[in-house]
Amino acid sequence: MSVFTTLTSDDVRDWLTQFSIGQFQSLKGIAAGITNTNYFVTTDAARYVLTIFEKNDFDELPYFVNLMAHLAQHGVPCPAPIMDKQGIALHRLKGKPALMVSCLQGRDISTPNVAQCQAVATTLANMHLAGLSFHQQSHNQRGQGWRTMTAQQVMPKMQADQSALLQAELDYQHGLDLTALPHGVIHGDLFRDNVLFDGDRLGGFIDFYYACHDVLAYDVAIAANEWCISEHGSFDTAKRDAFLAAYQAVRPFELAEQQHWQALLRRAALRFWLSRLYDYHFPVAGELTHAKDPMHFEQILRQRIQSV
Repeated sequence: MSVFTTLTSDDVRDWLTQFSIGQFQSLKGIAAGITNTNYFVTTDAARYVLTIFEKNDFDELPYFVNLMAHLAQHGVPCPAPIMDKQGIALHRLKGKPALMVSCLQGRDISTPNVAQCQAVATTLANMHLAGLSFHQQSHNQRGQGWRTMTAQQVMPKMQADQSALLQAELDYQHGLDLTALPHGVIHGDLFRDNVLFDGDRLGGFIDFYYACHDVLAYDVAIAANEWCISEHGSFDTAKRDAFLAAYQAVRPFELAEQQHWQALLRRAALRFWLSRLYDYHFPVAGELTHAKDPMHFEQILRQRIQSV
């Protein structure tokens, strides 16, 4: 787990006086996530999730707050921001932006079955449709500029063959024109630890802090690379086929999305290979931190390139 900002019970008890959500009972760090600090906050009324933003500026965050509120209002299972007595959701805590949201039912799963993959795909498609009526926009924090900058930082620490692979894929992605593909709100980070299940029932999507306006099918590719793979990164064809069929039963792919599908799978693998490389080579000092293995997405990228 990652806890970069340490809070005490007294810190949170004092902070909660701004809200009307009952009396504070307990505080517990959440064992997931590698970017922000997250705690469970329990009162005598309910349990909530408190997030301390370690990298986002205060002025970037209203987009995410308003997006989650919009999606929740449109039937997408996701956390709802908790407003204080003045109707304000965003605050500062320990000098950093802080937000409290509702706590959804369920837990993350490590090995999804076909039914769970289908549920993720259906919910993702419904989220994409609901997002079409959300008119605020936010740029992709992990777009082309970030890819280029991050690659420059990690390349000196890589082996020659890895560096050559990275540069070749950067060049390939830079040459793509995706402007004709449908764009809208994407989650951008729909990994297994960001989806909650109670059995086969999907409880909700969480952690929308990489959400942005981008290619919708890219979001599908990110999820497919996570939910539909075997141990070594190759696709589990039964899960992949069920996932894509469930998604397209709600929002069918256009021809341009079908034509660029393999390229989007590669872009999704590249994005997370780069972020894991950066976290591995440049870890942030924290109370408890966990950097995920970059080799996992290097393997996936190589396989997606070979499958072309």
